[in-house]
Amino acid sequence: MTFVAPPGYQPVYSPTIPYLGPIYGGLREGSSIYLQGSVPDSITRFAVNLLCGQYESSDIALHFNPRFDGRDRVVFNTCQNGAWGSEDKVRSMPFRKGKGFEMVIMVTSQGYKITVNGKDFHTFEHRLPLQRVCGLQIVGDVHIQTINIIGGGCPGGDFGCFFSCDFQSLPYSDMIPGGMSSKRTLIIRGMVPYGAKKISINFLASRSGDVVFHMNPRVQEGVVVRNSRIGGNWGTEEDSTLIYPSAVGTRGLRCL
Repeated sequence: MTFVAPPGYQPVYSPTIPYLGPIYGGLREGSSIYLQGSVPDSITRFAVNLLCGQYESSDIALHFNPRFDGRDRVVFNTCQNGAWGSEDKVRSMPFRKGKGFEMVIMVTSQGYKITVNGKDFHTFEHRLPLQRVCGLQIVGDVHIQTINIIGGGCPGGDFGCFFSCDFQSLPYSDMIPGGMSSKRTLIIRGMVPYGAKKISINFLASRSGDVVFHMNPRVQEGVVVRNSRIGGNWGTEEDSTLIYPSAVGTRGLRCL
């Protein structure tokens, strides 16, 4: 059975810039927007805008604008009824000319928390109601490989649905803040090395140690096996042909 992402979770690959697209279901606390791309050597500036509508003239709840002009900085702002607000300027540049980047915009109760290449950069406090945001715009000197918008906190819950960590050595084990619940999404990115045979990703019940979900890509066999282990006993395996040996040694292993 092939995995099909629910509405609003489908990534956008290699969009044409300028890009203007909807954010299905809007944003809420715990939502996150993941961007993977690169900036050219000849860059002057680019912008990522969260729009309160699906038109270029819509109000802008977040204007994220890196500027390379000899006084490298990132400008944050909002625009309402055609009028720009006061600029927040961060005189630091997390992007490098001619280099790739991974950027995450995480929605918190305070504002939009920006992370670039795994490092916290800046939090821009809310000025316009979060509930109005329904569009994403990207313009300027930038190449985008992936846009992925991940749904926010679970209805009635207090926990967001995104957390991140830097590269970890294997085997890796840690707690999931707030635990897992309906609509929570976990993204794991990495590289499958040459000669790899199998990978295991396990969701554990913290008290009993039971394996609630076992995902086991068997690279050389070209299958992904799923299972659970309750009370020390493995259940019946499910398998799907979703991974191919030709993918070994390439970046971008992603588990959704």
